[in-house]
Amino acid sequence: MGVGFFLKEIFLRMTKKGVYIKIVVSFAAVIIISFIMTAVFLSYWFQSYFIVAKDKQLNQMSDKIKIDVINYYSELNDSITNLDELQSMIDFVGKATESYIWIVDTNGFRYARSNDNKNNDSIQGQLTDKQLESLRSNKFVQEEGAFPGEYLSTTHSYMIPIFSNSDTVFYGAIIMNTDSKDIKAPLTVVYKIIWMCAIAAILVCGVLVYFLTQFIIIKPIREINYIAGKLSQGEVDKRVSINSRDEIGELANSFNIMADSLEAVDMHRKDFISNVSHELRSPITSIKGFIGGILDGVIPKDREEYYLKVTYEEIQRLTRLVNDLLDLSTIESGKFTLKIKQIEINELIRLSIIKFENKIKEKKVNVEVMLTEDDIYTLGDKDRIVQVITNLIDNSVKYVSIGGNIKINTKPKGDKILVSIFNDGPHIPEKDILHIWDRFYRADKARSSKSSTGLGLPIVRNILTQHGEDIWVENIPEKGVNFTFTLKRI
Repeated sequence: MGVGFFLKEIFLRMTKKGVYIKIVVSFAAVIIISFIMTAVFLSYWFQSYFIVAKDKQLNQMSDKIKIDVINYYSELNDSITNLDELQSMIDFVGKATESYIWIVDTNGFRYARSNDNKNNDSIQGQLTDKQLESLRSNKFVQEEGAFPGEYLSTTHSYMIPIFSNSDTVFYGAIIMNTDSKDIKAPLTVVYKIIWMCAIAAILVCGVLVYFLTQFIIIKPIREINYIAGKLSQGEVDKRVSINSRDEIGELANSFNIMADSLEAVDMHRKDFISNVSHELRSPITSIKGFIGGILDGVIPKDREEYYLKVTYEEIQRLTRLVNDLLDLSTIESGKFTLKIKQIEINELIRLSIIKFENKIKEKKVNVEVMLTEDDIYTLGDKDRIVQVITNLIDNSVKYVSIGGNIKINTKPKGDKILVSIFNDGPHIPEKDILHIWDRFYRADKARSSKSSTGLGLPIVRNILTQHGEDIWVENIPEKGVNFTFTLKRI
């Protein structure tokens, strides 16, 4: 049941042709190639090692025969070994080494062989000139299939030259023939063990790769994909719960940060829609009620003009709101193009103050303008900078107390011009300072006039941001509120 499910799961994964199958195939290819190369190397190494070991054994055992051969040929030694004794030694060594031993004379003719009880007389018993030349040079000769015969179909021949103790007299050679099958038989077992281990290791590694890939990569990616689907359906509160410290964990963390941003955007969107709906509903309701009252005759004739003026003011308020929304939307989307040129900031300040002459007189506000220089030139979009100054002055006039003070000044600082607009109205609560740049936010809703749309300061900040400039606000202890923004000086 478990194996069937495992194989079915692998098959389903493979048919999807996704990242899973790519990873598994890649790992499997690397593992298979690695183990095959290792198995081939080990097979070759064992074969070479076994042959070298066999040749070393033959060489060691041949020393026993060399002594008897030299004694056999020596006429000066009193203990001359006869041919029977030599034959006994050859048989002994042949059985010990599982080889068929020949002794050849100086001309390469065989004159003695091990008694293996096998009919191998048909095997060629003379060495070739090339073989003799190497042996006479005191060199060992190794050949495969050098002496094929009826019994030894495949041979590994190890030819050892026989010299006197002084290495001056050549007495012939010892030829130790080993059946290649006897050498390869144990190697075959070794090969089987190596390849069986390699196949088993490949299967085990394949299973490990499957489960590790599932746990480390596939499962987290599947969770991220699932949460991404939930986010796309509007469930912006969903998050990925992956706590690993690797690249997958970093991806999950980045994904959660993105989700937080989406949730914040969604919240702002809902707040924006709610605020816009509220701001639009209020004047529309008033306009509808006043006009309906006039048409229905509920409002007396002598009061119609008054209510028509109120209706007109509500229409103007509605117009300002729509215009501000369009301006803010255009600025934030970056669809408008700044017309940067040289402007004289002092002149713009003077012209902007004139626009508020009536409001200033109504509140009996004292306006003090302190311009550091007669002419200060900056770079900017004239219409947009006028909008910034106008909104800030309008904000100061709204919140300054009756008979209060407004101070406007310019101050060069390096390559910047600092423009400050101060009013001695009440301080902005510290908890509200960071939010005054938000759309529709009013620090003191009870004191906010109907003429305010709650979009003035956000528009100001966005315009200055588009210019690459900055604006900030600070409460002046025991005095009032001061807004300051920068412009590039030329």
